[in-house]
Amino acid sequence: MEECAYIGLGSNLGDRELNLLRAVAEMGKLPASKITALSPFYETDPVGGVAQPNFYNAVARLVTTLAPLELLEALKKIETAVFRRADSGKWGPRSMDLDILLYGDRVFEEARLTIPHPRLAERRFVLQPLADIAPSLRHPILGKTMAELLASLTSTEKVVRV
Repeated sequence: MEECAYIGLGSNLGDRELNLLRAVAEMGKLPASKITALSPFYETDPVGGVAQPNFYNAVARLVTTLAPLELLEALKKIETAVFRRADSGKWGPRSMDLDILLYGDRVFEEARLTIPHPRLAERRFVLQPLADIAPSLRHPILGKTMAELLASLTSTEKVVRV
């Protein structure tokens, strides 16, 4: 059965814009999947307290029949095989970070994956591009739309459309 998954993309090493475009192209090659929306790109402050360059972030809507863990494995494969992502520690710099933010209206928790993404409602760099492509989409736990979550944020992180 097809589901709409929302994927967060982030890059702060190398050519950030090209990295996002390449990741979108790679996700478009996933079996039984197609990208149906892509947000504008944003330059954003890094979060987590690690000194590093600013990120470029975006969100893509992917219609897929891959199950959540299959999708996670496919995205991790793109990060490592295509972008040669190395472990830079939690919240460290990376050429590509692909996160499953939402998967239909599912609530899913497993050792390797939590859906919805546990920090989705706290992160302007995720909510802004997500609200651009799906403002009326409801958070399956909080019950608020992405636009409502974005409007209620008090964080001061910089998120500037590129």
